[in-house]
Amino acid sequence: MGYEMTPSQRLDATFAALADPTRRAILARLSQGDASVTELAQPFNMSQPAISKHLKVLENAGLISRSQDAQRRPRRIEAAPLQEANAWIEEYRKFWERRYDALETLLGQLQAKPPKSKRKRH
Repeated sequence: MGYEMTPSQRLDATFAALADPTRRAILARLSQGDASVTELAQPFNMSQPAISKHLKVLENAGLISRSQDAQRRPRRIEAAPLQEANAWIEEYRKFWERRYDALETLLGQLQAKPPKSKRKRH
């Protein structure tokens, strides 16, 4: 891209790229090592231009990069955007963990209290 993305824009681009199962499968393949467009297209029933569009989305999000290797231009996975997304998710996991801990404490306190006796009014 021709400009620097803000952290929020990077996160938006990462999650938008990850929303598609084909792109997640491409990332899963690239986590095993670099691969060419042809190698990445093999498991999918789609054209090379269609795979190239998916790769462009992943590249624009910074999730993959391409290098020059003689005649090949292998793609490789880039960790930084996934680390940023994981950090964002981790903050919410910690938030909910604290909430569940507080709820567990409250329930423990309620269970420890003796039940109030019910008196009938006359």
